Amino acid sequence: MPAANPNPDPAPPPRRDYAPAARRLVSTVLVFGLLATAAYWAWHQPFMVRARTLWELSRMPPPTELPVPVDGVAAERIADTFGAPRGADREHHGVDIFAPRGTAVTSATRGVVASIRETGLGGRQVWVVGPGNERHYYAHLDDWAPGLAEGDVVVPGGALGEIGDTGNARGTPPHLHYGIYGAGGPVDPLPRLQAYEGDEVEPAGDD
Repeated sequence: MPAANPNPDPAPPPRRDYAPAARRLVSTVLVFGLLATAAYWAWHQPFMVRARTLWELSRMPPPTELPVPVDGVAAERIADTFGAPRGADREHHGVDIFAPRGTAVTSATRGVVASIRETGLGGRQVWVVGPGNERHYYAHLDDWAPGLAEGDVVVPGGALGEIGDTGNARGTPPHLHYGIYGAGGPVDPLPRLQAYEGDEVEPAGDD
């Protein structure tokens, strides 16, 4: 009788079932695909226009030329007063644009209205976040444009308010104080206003 083989061949290892892992992978890809589709859809809806505009503005360089944000005023009429002393402890961080009371004040840039308020030296004022995340400051307004609200997306020439003398300008000739603030602090707007060679901005008419 032949002797038993002391080292029989081992049984082959069981075949690994990859089906569950494949199903999990397909499910994960489908979930991420659905989430990406939903995010893309939401990003392009009207309720996301403010966030979308702020993101686009943050990726744009600051403008090198700007239209005068007061109807009917040419840049040549604006005095260079940026940096001029104001009192004992501050400087003029903008330009004063004189015009008759009630003259339309318009946005110099595409942007998002960040603040509408009446406070401090600027009186009635509007702050707009523009290209390159610069903040554009419109102060001493007699009134704001009807319906203007924080979060509104504005375009160049879009109505912001009217020329006045609120704040510490009370009693002076009506004018707009226009300032620009970048990451490094105040920026002189006048060179940009003088460099503007774009299309004429239509005056803001009465509705």
